[in-house]
Amino acid sequence: MNIKSQKDFFSGLIFVVVGTAYALGATNYKIGEAARMGPGYFPLMLGILLAVLGCVVIFKAMVVETVDGDPVGRIAWKPLFFIIAANLSFGILLGGLPSIKFPSFGLIAAIYALVPIAALGGDEFKFKEVLVVSTVLAVTSYVAFIWGLKLQFPVWPSFLIG
Repeated sequence: MNIKSQKDFFSGLIFVVVGTAYALGATNYKIGEAARMGPGYFPLMLGILLAVLGCVVIFKAMVVETVDGDPVGRIAWKPLFFIIAANLSFGILLGGLPSIKFPSFGLIAAIYALVPIAALGGDEFKFKEVLVVSTVLAVTSYVAFIWGLKLQFPVWPSFLIG
């Protein structure tokens, strides 16, 4: 069989690999059953669903004709780098790095770092828009996670609050 859409084929392949990895990882936890779910039940079902979806996408890529074969283009390294850097900086700022005595800067600072770093991956950077998005995301996250869900994690820098 011929691959008629390279993009769909490789996307489906990634779905199958990630879904299978999650499903296999979930087997390390108690699965339970639908009536009494264990901690591994949801990741197992999600992994299976993702792998099945990947199989459907691969099947479509091999059956449905496309005009030019829908080739895979070049990898967009700049956005890839900045999105990964934004997520890493968010995690480090939120929780700190105790192994090297780097303090936690909390949720608000982590969000105000995440948004501009991620925005650098785009074609244009508008400071006002980044500031508005950062503020809306910070306020929404504070209301949802701290007030609404009452989660216990640092909101402000640890060196300011003690």
